[in-house]
Amino acid sequence: MIYLITGGERSGKSSYAQNLALQLSDTPIYVATARKWDDDFQNRIDRHQQERDERWSNIEKEKYLSEIDFSGKTALIDCVTLWLTNFFVDTKNDVALSLEEAKTEFEKIARQPNTNLIIVTNEIGMGVHADTHIGRKFTELQGWMNQFLASNADEVVLMVSGIPVKIKG
Repeated sequence: MIYLITGGERSGKSSYAQNLALQLSDTPIYVATARKWDDDFQNRIDRHQQERDERWSNIEKEKYLSEIDFSGKTALIDCVTLWLTNFFVDTKNDVALSLEEAKTEFEKIARQPNTNLIIVTNEIGMGVHADTHIGRKFTELQGWMNQFLASNADEVVLMVSGIPVKIKG
């Protein structure tokens, strides 16, 4: 099963996804896609790690998620926005190449057998319009990837103010 959890910033996506993972497995995997850009980001990573107890296996993987064996497991991937940022930066802001690489990685992990994938993403296009050309390009990349993920997901949940709204499945 593939679950896509989407919504705005601080909408409750991660909490909902973590609770879902624990309903599906006693020992889920948490895949953090964040790159440690600065001390502030490291503090955010530390805070998120402290929210999970000993039931969780934590894996930090910036881009190549298909290198992880998800077979027969429940995995929470948090989050697509940070994951796409890594592709976007490494391709020097090439939207088409970033999208192609991310889709390829997703397709590889989606083919792994007997897997529950819970994927957290952001609806950044629903917020403030990006001020910069690069910001607008990234918003397009995020939107196209979200559409791709949603089309491949068995269930899609939109988080609004901490309330889950099932929009697919």
